[in-house]
Amino acid sequence: MSEQVEGEVAAPPSRASEYARGSIANMARSLLVIGAVMAVLFFLVARPNSLSAPVVDIPRVATPIVKQLGWPIEVPVGLPDGWTPSAVRFVASTDDLPTWHLGYRSPAGHYIAIEQTQGATQAWITQQTNRAPTTGTVEAAGRTWRTYVRDVKTQNSLVSSGPGQLTTIVTGDGTFDELTLFAERLTAYVPPTP
Repeated sequence: MSEQVEGEVAAPPSRASEYARGSIANMARSLLVIGAVMAVLFFLVARPNSLSAPVVDIPRVATPIVKQLGWPIEVPVGLPDGWTPSAVRFVASTDDLPTWHLGYRSPAGHYIAIEQTQGATQAWITQQTNRAPTTGTVEAAGRTWRTYVRDVKTQNSLVSSGPGQLTTIVTGDGTFDELTLFAERLTAYVPPTP
């Protein structure tokens, strides 16, 4: 027991406020305030319009590849109306192979992309085709393409390669008709002249 010294006033025992004791009503009021703040933030934060297509600057990525590396990368030319570019990049992929990637949305909403690299390994091809088995061949644009089909996670692929050339894969969740149309429109990218 503590002794009280004469002349000192003992502090009253501390009491928690009724609000701090936590009742259902207090919790409900707190949740309402948090919900109101979240609703305000939801309506204030800008979100991109899902109907607008992203700006894809193909020359900005493709030109340095051709000028600095001399790679004859390809782009589709003359696709029918409704095909829109949606992604472009040049990054290291499987086995650290630099990979040219150019993706498009087809009129049916499918994603179709070209993947190209030099000195492709089997691991690179396996990764780009999502470990799909080979199912046959198809002719397109004067080339023979090996076909790959992955049923579990829908992905169809066309693969064309030759010694000393870039290995080219046209791949995506589109039909083989879409992939073949895309492959037939591929042509070597020519940088714009200044």
